[in-house]
Amino acid sequence: MTKNQPFFTHDRVNDTFMPTPVSNGPWDANSLHGRVVVGLLAHVIEQRHGSEAFVPARLTVDMFRLPNITTPIEVTTKLVRSGLRIKVVEAEFFSGATSMARASCQLLRKTENAPGNVWSPPNWDAPKPADIPRPTDPRLGMNGKWTTRPIIGHMGSLGPRRLWMSEVRELVEGVPMSPFVHVATGADFASPFANAGDQGLGYINSDVTLYLHRLPVTPWVGFDVVNHHATDGIAIGECWLYDEEGPIGTSTVAALAQRKPMTNVPPP
Repeated sequence: MTKNQPFFTHDRVNDTFMPTPVSNGPWDANSLHGRVVVGLLAHVIEQRHGSEAFVPARLTVDMFRLPNITTPIEVTTKLVRSGLRIKVVEAEFFSGATSMARASCQLLRKTENAPGNVWSPPNWDAPKPADIPRPTDPRLGMNGKWTTRPIIGHMGSLGPRRLWMSEVRELVEGVPMSPFVHVATGADFASPFANAGDQGLGYINSDVTLYLHRLPVTPWVGFDVVNHHATDGIAIGECWLYDEEGPIGTSTVAALAQRKPMTNVPPP
């Protein structure tokens, strides 16, 4: 079986990452997909500052330029706070020596839950990925960047939208995706899934904020659209996230209206 091409190769001598052709995005064939920007920032943060004792409870990524797929990427990090119970890390994404995105990650130490009972929304009632027939449409997952199992609705449908998503390739060649990198790479999908409408995808997200109370323990991440609102060309979208054992967190995005909407939105 042919191995799927990774999103990046890593030049360990210069500590730079080279995008591969599969890392391109939907707005410009020569620019990177937002998912790989978020994923790479998460990867480098975890590699340099992660620990089994801490959970990356929040990752916020601001994306203010579209990186080119032909330019090597450098990621710098700064440990802002390293305390007993909390770490804060900043990271910056450079393409051709130009800053394209930046991230802030808050890592919290695992302890025990506080005593008492607190109300939580119930687990979703979605079928397991293995119980959903494998889709046959080759356009799904942007022609194989990832794989999905649709549950209800689809990108741009009016009404509830739910699906399972799983990665099918490494983010960085030769490095297995960790649970954190896996969910961070997919988090950008909250924007098209929540913000696409019946006339296509008219919003491009400028950020992603991922909240996690635990890391996924299965390879499938579930997306449940719970919010979209837009005023004066500024939109927000939100998905609740799940693995096969239950809720894991949320992914929220801010987005701007595009003058030339992506009218031919591929199915997820």
